[in-house]
Amino acid sequence: MGQQVYLYTTNPDTATGDGIAMGWRAGCRIANMEFIQFHPTCLYHPHAKSFLISEAVRGEGGLLKLPNGDRFMPWHDQRAELAPRDIVARAIDFEMKKRGLDCVYLDISHKPASFLKEHFPTIYARCLELGIDIAKEPIPVVPAAHYTCGGVVTDRHGKTDLNNLYAIGETAHTGLHGANRLASNSLLECLVLAQAAGNDIYNQAANGLPYLPDWDESRVTDADEEIVIAQNWDELRRFMWSYVGIVRTTKRLQRAQRRIELLREEINEYYTNFRVTSDLLELRNLVDSADLIVRSAMLRHESRGLHYSKDYPDTLPIAENTVLQREFF
Repeated sequence: MGQQVYLYTTNPDTATGDGIAMGWRAGCRIANMEFIQFHPTCLYHPHAKSFLISEAVRGEGGLLKLPNGDRFMPWHDQRAELAPRDIVARAIDFEMKKRGLDCVYLDISHKPASFLKEHFPTIYARCLELGIDIAKEPIPVVPAAHYTCGGVVTDRHGKTDLNNLYAIGETAHTGLHGANRLASNSLLECLVLAQAAGNDIYNQAANGLPYLPDWDESRVTDADEEIVIAQNWDELRRFMWSYVGIVRTTKRLQRAQRRIELLREEINEYYTNFRVTSDLLELRNLVDSADLIVRSAMLRHESRGLHYSKDYPDTLPIAENTVLQREFF
């Protein structure tokens, strides 16, 4: 999924929403894109891209603190650091935005170094490589985009709305995850749906491949300003983090939507006039994914699961999917 649409993410650089964006442009329905799961504790360090600090650290007694050393989770939930993932992520986001912080701190330095090396060897070693001794000092952390529960609508065999097109994994909306994914069930979903899709494909009659014309580059030139792509990518990730993050308002979503429209105009102009590159294709797909997230969020007038709106804090009595259908003229 396109978790690179957010400034902070646990996903690799390749997670640019390509499958969802292509499915949408081809005519597939897209569902529940507003349900973006944020992991509450990603290591905040310029050289530690997408390194997770396991929630087990909090389970073993790690405490979330402000820069002055004060705990804040007891102010947000009686379960404090042991509250569910989405509540902890919202609490961290609230404190960061309220106080203008770049990060908060996860402190487990009250545990012996031997305990930490035994229970969290990878985290201990990686932090030490970056100059952080977790046995002596707290770990700087931020919430980060982690998983999406939405995607291309499929049936129980992985079939989409388009004949012979299947979608599996985080690209797909199978309905399994609802409004909030349970830990680790994404792997089971991939295994079960992959087998179901494989069986369905095996039982289909053979089809010839459609004719595809060769790509024509004769009327375009090499880009004269590659910086435009990098600038647009950075701008997208920053306003999505600020306006379509863990806590949302209608006004923030509208601001994001206006910026997406401007970015799309620039990207389409670039796509039309210059030679296509992988960076340009990924940026185009990310903008489409961002647009689908914003449009889905604006349609949900409640707070449910991973979608929390300050304008609609209550949960409606009936749970319904947010389904987007592209119109072709």
